[in-house]
Amino acid sequence: MKTVGTISIGVKAPIIKRGDDLVKIVTSSVLQAEQELALPLLDNDIVAVTEAVVARSQNNYATIDQIASDIASKTNGGVVGLLNPILSRNRFSLILKAISKACQKVIIQLTYPCDEVGNPLFANSQEVLVNSNVNPYFDSFTYEQFVDTFGKPCHPFTKVDYLEYYKSICPNCEIILSNRSDNLLKYTNTIIVAEIHSRQHTKKRLQSLGAKVICLDEILTSSVDGSGFNSQFGLLGSNLATQTSIKLFPNNAQLFVDQLASSLKTATNKNIQVMVYGDGAFKDPVGGIWELADPVTSPAYTSNLCGNPNELKLKYLADTTLKDYSGQEAVERMQDIIKNKSKENDAFNTQGTTPRRYIDLLASLADLTSGSGDKGTPIILIKNYFNNYADK
Repeated sequence: MKTVGTISIGVKAPIIKRGDDLVKIVTSSVLQAEQELALPLLDNDIVAVTEAVVARSQNNYATIDQIASDIASKTNGGVVGLLNPILSRNRFSLILKAISKACQKVIIQLTYPCDEVGNPLFANSQEVLVNSNVNPYFDSFTYEQFVDTFGKPCHPFTKVDYLEYYKSICPNCEIILSNRSDNLLKYTNTIIVAEIHSRQHTKKRLQSLGAKVICLDEILTSSVDGSGFNSQFGLLGSNLATQTSIKLFPNNAQLFVDQLASSLKTATNKNIQVMVYGDGAFKDPVGGIWELADPVTSPAYTSNLCGNPNELKLKYLADTTLKDYSGQEAVERMQDIIKNKSKENDAFNTQGTTPRRYIDLLASLADLTSGSGDKGTPIILIKNYFNNYADK
């Protein structure tokens, strides 16, 4: 039995610029890493590339003015409600500037005590809320009422007062706080839903109440005045690029994936799986913040990465079915059980094995390996991922 299981390797690359041939760069970088490590590439090895360099190579950018132009055309630029934006300078500050420029007045409704991905407005937010007389399912606040009730907010990690920060970005705004989406209809009937993962449900609810609604994934779905765009996700997945522009989520990333898979096949004669990854799908246990501020973990991937793992719970079997076996006999019996497992496992034997998709698991692994700092590894090579305990 081989003793080495899954290996996740960060691969360094040159600094990717707009217009670079990313397929060529990634292929070259992966082959160089293969030589350095003396680990030959094999069928079903996985090459994951971060969405950031894919979008940059595509020159997929937009300015505040270009975003504002699209927003104005889709909202008529009057009094517009902005529902549930996340608390993020990187993710939302320039989008808010564009909304401010496009609209006569903006009513910003924030959720409390945290945003959609777990960013708290203030330290110990859940404890403070529990100890108050506030019913978060019902009670709504103006900015002044919220400060009177909870004090001046301060994010425990960034130390930013996001209420004041968003007011400084959008001077023509009024801030309210509520966990009821219909509360915003007291102020305006035109609403931009800024939610990431629950946007469609919220949109349908507000439309059923007579509101005119667009979501962030409906803004910049085509080029405006020469801008970049994303036909599927619009502004979702975008990041701050400069003080006047954002980098969008990569558009038509599947074309890049297919071209890279073909390039790697030509270079190695192996069927290498390829994916583009964004944020991983995991939660920080200390801060309570979800990493997943992108609309999906992976916007594009080769077809062999579809589906979910079909796995048995080895630690459960070790304590039950194999409790009377030890040593090599236990190993061989476990291997036999794995080899003979059904295509759809008995739920009893898979106890505790969460049925996550391959792409979400792999994107999380890639995101944790590359990090978001100065490691300089926008390419992740993953080996032996589809192997199991029974493989010789």
